[in-house]
Amino acid sequence: MLGEKDRLILDRADAVVGVDEVGRGCLAGPVVICAARFETIPPSRWVRDSKKLTPRRRVETAAWLRGKCSDWVVVEVWQDLIDTINILEATRLAMESAVRALVSPGDEVVVDHVKLGDLGVPIHSIKRADASFFSVAAASIFAKVHRDGIMVRLALDDDRWEWSRNMGYGTTAHRRAIGRIGRSYLHRQSFRASPVLP
Repeated sequence: MLGEKDRLILDRADAVVGVDEVGRGCLAGPVVICAARFETIPPSRWVRDSKKLTPRRRVETAAWLRGKCSDWVVVEVWQDLIDTINILEATRLAMESAVRALVSPGDEVVVDHVKLGDLGVPIHSIKRADASFFSVAAASIFAKVHRDGIMVRLALDDDRWEWSRNMGYGTTAHRRAIGRIGRSYLHRQSFRASPVLP
């Protein structure tokens, strides 16, 4: 179970704030960033990298986590900003905004492999942090549930690109749809969907 590394931080900090993103590699829709603040780490065998949970288990775990963290915040970054400043800078800006909205003096932040600026508290940028920190895995679950909900709602209006199933990722069906009907206003124009399949 995750949590040991978070508890080591909590031995010296008031809270640990985990930060992660979902949707950075998508062709359409937003990147969603979550910061989740924990003053204690509860035991759970379900909290792990959001991609390793079924959709139903993610929703159930997110509901459970809302009662366990002291606070959380979600930031959406849509395609216009992504195309303007690039995906990495858009993600970094959103992560910094999420941390500023949530962090208190005495906290420490763990972020999944993105270097953030000086936000007044210790920040640990760790590769694959969602696999080794409870707080980051929790943030990834919150972000994934939030983003999947956005894509399903968008698909209610127009699902020609099958967003209700691919959530905007570059699946074969999604790329074939782009080849047939082109891109929508929700597609990131700075991203290549190659090869676009007939």
